[in-house]
Amino acid sequence: MFDVIIAGCGPTGAMLAAELRLHDVRVLVLEKETEPASYVRIVSLHMRSLELMAMRGLLDRLLPHGRRRPAGGIFAAIPKPAPKSLDSAYAYLLGLPQPVIVRLLEEHATELGAQVRHGRAVAAFEQDDEGVTVELADGERLRARYLVGCDGGRSTVRKLLGVGFPGEPSRTETLMGEMEAGVPQEEIAATVARISETVRPFWLRPFGAGIYSVVVPAAGAGDRAEAPTLDEFKQQLRAIAGTDFGVHSPRWLSRFGDATRLAERYRVGRVLLAGDAAHIHPPTGGQGLNLGVQDAFNLGWKLAAQIRGWAPGTLLDTYQTERHPVAEDVLDNTRAQRELLSAEPGPQAVRRLLTELVDFDEVNRHLIEKITAVGVRYDFGEGPDLLGRRLRDVEVTQGNLYGLLHRGRGLLLDRTERLTAGGWADRVDHLADRGAALDVPAVLLRPDGHVAWIGDDQRDLDDHLARWFGVPTG
Repeated sequence: MFDVIIAGCGPTGAMLAAELRLHDVRVLVLEKETEPASYVRIVSLHMRSLELMAMRGLLDRLLPHGRRRPAGGIFAAIPKPAPKSLDSAYAYLLGLPQPVIVRLLEEHATELGAQVRHGRAVAAFEQDDEGVTVELADGERLRARYLVGCDGGRSTVRKLLGVGFPGEPSRTETLMGEMEAGVPQEEIAATVARISETVRPFWLRPFGAGIYSVVVPAAGAGDRAEAPTLDEFKQQLRAIAGTDFGVHSPRWLSRFGDATRLAERYRVGRVLLAGDAAHIHPPTGGQGLNLGVQDAFNLGWKLAAQIRGWAPGTLLDTYQTERHPVAEDVLDNTRAQRELLSAEPGPQAVRRLLTELVDFDEVNRHLIEKITAVGVRYDFGEGPDLLGRRLRDVEVTQGNLYGLLHRGRGLLLDRTERLTAGGWADRVDHLADRGAALDVPAVLLRPDGHVAWIGDDQRDLDDHLARWFGVPTG
């Protein structure tokens, strides 16, 4: 008997398993693939995801494997630098090979005690008032209190659950890969600059040691379950640019469409959805992996609280109410970006106008904070603007705030030095620190770093502790 079975050990599933293990939840992760992906696609961790990794002590493990680049030029690839003094101590993008981040997050989960079984696929399940019985493709049956589908855009769990996945099917398809080129970099850069004025997305970006990241529109819709061939890339490059740039020796090749879909519900009884199982969209802006990892951080402590028996009655429901609108916003901004990448006269006119507007610092900052999720604010009711937002990694006397959040517990950061977490001390840490870099008396942080309360009144604090952390003990 497990507490939670997770279908899928991608970044979302592995991160969720680790978050649950911080609270001693018995977790089994089922991954249908027996081997890591053969392709080495580079993905980017955005500012908010980097903050979350720092909150769990993972960032130092990831940094040696990644490549930093500036946070500017993300929205619709409009080439503008990021504004100065972005509201994060991690104001950059970290490019990582996807198999590397999957491996590191899986290692993190197993180090914390999660079980991971490869080559095991969910085939069916039944739920009742006490739990979920999961049947695997080989006929084995397992029992858990909850099941979470983190099994991608073609999610078996979502389909078996009967949750609608409305949205738009793919209208266009794009080829993406990494390969070497047989033409000098200066010649490539000049040709790409000319072609990309009218064809988007289109680029050959150097990625070190003679390797280029190549993105080119496809001739038509192919079978997305099959990787394209190098000949397809050459054919499309010649058709669009008049040359194939002598590309050869591909490291990986893939294709993607612009389908955009959002699950109608994230939870039905004891079965939940997260990551691509709950939402899919074009990779414009590089938000997909980040959105899934942030789902895991939101869900993990809430599901653990439910299992450990201290969750307030509606806590698990807030996973849907908080994360579904965030995904809606991501889908909308990817739709907008795709339009701005069109070569049609209307979208190009809007793109030129927006390019001018991005010169205004507030516009540039708004778009970057939207793409990187730094601007996300959950609706916790009326209060200061900081309420419902994540708190940046501020300085405290002991060093930095995120260093205090590695255990996945709540935190009362108290500059008054007269408040207390009282009967919630088994779930909430308390730091009385007059020197903390805050401009408010005290804040209560949820385990995901979002500000749940601001003030200096103990009775008001107790009400909010009960709202988020349940009935006090002792």
